[in-house]
Amino acid sequence: MTRDLERYLRPEEIAKISRLELRARHVVEGFVAGLHRSPYFGQSTEFVQHREYVAGDDTRRIDWKLWSRSDRYYIKQYEEDTNVRVVLLVDGSESMDFGTGPLTKFDYARTVAAALSLLALRQNDSVGAGLFDTGIRTLVPGSSRRNHLQTIIANLSADRTSGRTDITAVLRRAAEMMHHRSIVVLISDFLCDRQALFRGLQLLRQRKHEVLLVHILDDQELDFDYSGTLRFEGLEQTGRLTCDPAALRSGYLDALHRYLETIRRRCAAAVIDYELVRTSDHLDAALSRFLRFRLGMRGR
Repeated sequence: MTRDLERYLRPEEIAKISRLELRARHVVEGFVAGLHRSPYFGQSTEFVQHREYVAGDDTRRIDWKLWSRSDRYYIKQYEEDTNVRVVLLVDGSESMDFGTGPLTKFDYARTVAAALSLLALRQNDSVGAGLFDTGIRTLVPGSSRRNHLQTIIANLSADRTSGRTDITAVLRRAAEMMHHRSIVVLISDFLCDRQALFRGLQLLRQRKHEVLLVHILDDQELDFDYSGTLRFEGLEQTGRLTCDPAALRSGYLDALHRYLETIRRRCAAAVIDYELVRTSDHLDAALSRFLRFRLGMRGR
């Protein structure tokens, strides 16, 4: 397990991202008082931990026995003591297996999911995570326990890419299984039917979930800087093509930019946060850029 943790979250990465805060731009079944406050205080009987009392906390939840020993006020926290519920869905389809650098898109996506899980759990938020292709393949239920990160990373590490992407089925299933409003983070290359994607995203928004898209692409997918005659093979049973990529580069980049602009525009119209990330981007820089943008938007 330690080896898995170090693979996805090296100590130097943890040190960099630990300064960041994953906060909801919109209030999700709660309101902010300090860092956290939930309307469900006291409804769960499963004790998780103590935290120091801050002004505005319910005094009925002070642990008086602990006060008698320490002369300090501490609040009992239970499983439902969370400001938000975060659900991370990572694309595990075959197209994510592509990579021309040290990390494939799938490796990078799992790294992002592990980092966001760490940030949310450090805020005592509930985090669930799963992999998808034609459906949601594996899913770790949400929890705010500190050791939950190991469970999430073990789940992300255990599986490989397979199958094609059925984004309609995935997002419909996600909407059905979430009974409380949540932050839903989709981490994918989004090489799927655009209309199906936005129908699914609209369904999540109609059910009041906050949606974040982390769009991960390899440098070569964005730059198409190939030369010589090459044979391209589709990773999701999309056939083969032998060609001179230099002759196709201009048309390819035009089509790619139109595709990316459509996604950005549709996300903005639906109040969905969107961030395009290269697999060569440093993780801390990518997360910092994305989360600072969200905090800036939240403050407007």
